[in-house]
Amino acid sequence: WQSALGAPFAAARARPPPLGRRPPPAPCSALAGAMEPAPHWLVGLRFDNRALRALPVETPPPGPEGAPSAPRPVPGACFSRVRPAPLRQPRVVALSEPALALLGLGGEAEAALFFSGNALLPGSEPAAHCYCGHQFGQFAGQLGDGAAMYLGEVCTAAGERWELQLKGAGPTPFSRQADGRKVLRSSIREFLCSEAMFHLGIPTTRAGACVVSQSTVVRDVLYDGNPRPEKCAVVLRIAPTFLRFGSFEIFKPADELTGRAGPSVGRNDIRVQMLDYVISSFYPETQAAHAGDSVQRHAAFFREVTRRTAQLVAEWQCVGFCHGVLNTDNMSVMGLTIDYGPFGFLDRYDPDHVCNASDTAGRYAYSKQPEVCKWNLQKLAEALDPALPLELGEAILAEEFDAEFRRYYLQKMRKKLGLVRAELEEDGALVAKLLETMHLTGADFTNTFYLLSSFPAGPESPDLAEFLATLTAQCASLEELRLAFRPQMDPRQLSMMLMLAQSNPQLLALIGTRASLTRELERVEQQSRLEQLSQEELHSRNRSHWADWLRDYKARLEKDREGAEDAAAAAWQAEHVRVMHANNPKYVLRNYIAQNAIEAAENGDFSEVRRVLKLLETPYHREGEAAEPAEPEAAEGRLSYSSKPPLWAAELCVT
Repeated sequence: WQSALGAPFAAARARPPPLGRRPPPAPCSALAGAMEPAPHWLVGLRFDNRALRALPVETPPPGPEGAPSAPRPVPGACFSRVRPAPLRQPRVVALSEPALALLGLGGEAEAALFFSGNALLPGSEPAAHCYCGHQFGQFAGQLGDGAAMYLGEVCTAAGERWELQLKGAGPTPFSRQADGRKVLRSSIREFLCSEAMFHLGIPTTRAGACVVSQSTVVRDVLYDGNPRPEKCAVVLRIAPTFLRFGSFEIFKPADELTGRAGPSVGRNDIRVQMLDYVISSFYPETQAAHAGDSVQRHAAFFREVTRRTAQLVAEWQCVGFCHGVLNTDNMSVMGLTIDYGPFGFLDRYDPDHVCNASDTAGRYAYSKQPEVCKWNLQKLAEALDPALPLELGEAILAEEFDAEFRRYYLQKMRKKLGLVRAELEEDGALVAKLLETMHLTGADFTNTFYLLSSFPAGPESPDLAEFLATLTAQCASLEELRLAFRPQMDPRQLSMMLMLAQSNPQLLALIGTRASLTRELERVEQQSRLEQLSQEELHSRNRSHWADWLRDYKARLEKDREGAEDAAAAAWQAEHVRVMHANNPKYVLRNYIAQNAIEAAENGDFSEVRRVLKLLETPYHREGEAAEPAEPEAAEGRLSYSSKPPLWAAELCVT
């Protein structure tokens, strides 16, 4: 540990303290006691680790000095004390100034030491959280923070409280057969997407720093038998709390399908303790309104979690975000987007898009996300019983989720279409027809919505031919479609599956390949149709589809503007454009953008990560910009990230 600190640490101690900092916090915890004094820029961090006081904490069994805790069940506890394992020569890849500003911090030279886990922040108390989860629909038993570590909770001058986590800081009791490390590629993706989602206005955990090291681990990137060493990296994560649905599943009895049970079966006292902590800390209005009635308090809490989750997934659908691993252990009790793994943003609109190549059955496809979130809420309701009687939880879920999702989704879609005055019954059909048109034409999700803000909406609009040409340029070319629908099974494998479907359909369903077979047959059929189609025919068909929908859209805009004359009409137009610009991003973190940044960083160049981060901090239209996506080549010869993705982007595989 001492050798890992090095000269920069000594230099930091020699600097004068920055002005305006708060007084030093209380003395460090026992875990941090052996560390050197922190540099002055960190002295102002005031830790108050309420979660570790309010919830049961397991103290690790004795072992060799500094050795990581062995993987084990952790019964009767919500946390287990751990210690980060140091990395060799940590370096900062990028810092998010807006995220660090939440803590009152800026970019500092010593960030690599503290945000890698090589040195502990004064007052921090590293711990790993115990939780369970349903993964791909099956109860997996104890999971927990296998690569993440709670550092503590920072109280700021603004009166806010933020939990800090290090993801990738080494093994914990929940690491199972893994090493508790994260590699550079996955860390960059989580770092960038956490911040991208925040600036899109979507509830999310934050990321303050990404740090890489010279330490390596071996990973099989595509699970294809070709492992290679990769550099270890750590992400500093920030949120009010990282508690999740799975936090309450530690009490689950043996599952009738998997036979697995939570580590704290029968401990309803801890369940009530967790509910009291979560509600009093993060839902104070609920606590105040139902202080004397625990059942009504728990019901109000579950109702609010249901509403927030419905709103969150509606936000995802409206920006084309696919989470990829919507297990119950990846669902926040605060209604935040949490745990960025094999996520993806839609390029070509496809409601059945699966961003996670490991999800062969398509359980977490884009169009299924609302349904899956509701299923996960059902599992949370089961996990809260008997503190919240199950029949009451199920009644709340049935009453709230679908209605809130539809209401919030349509409200957001109206904004994306610039419908700023009247809310009409027909709006749902207009949105559905838009998505159908996008699907039929293979339109780019982000760019299509962004372009609609420049649609000539006035009563005396010019000819639509020019706008149609710009819009259809965002549709998939014949080459893109042939690539997207190319068969993925070997013909012999497909033939065998078809024979099995006829001779033993029960076996086919049992091994979980029915959905894969259906999708493969659709690809074969689509590929055959595409072979008969010319680019000119495709272009003509796309123009016809879009002309039909734009006529309906224009008529709906006229109804929205109805009765507005002169100054009122000008005010409507200004509000129409403003609302569309505020709800249709120009930039999202497409997979190929992240991949460009990853490849540069793996070669030692972090500038692209930082460039992309800055771009994602202002994802919406800015005054003075052209509404159309930029040309493929931007200034300084760099690729413009508001253009349609290059063809190779469709080849990327994220697992």
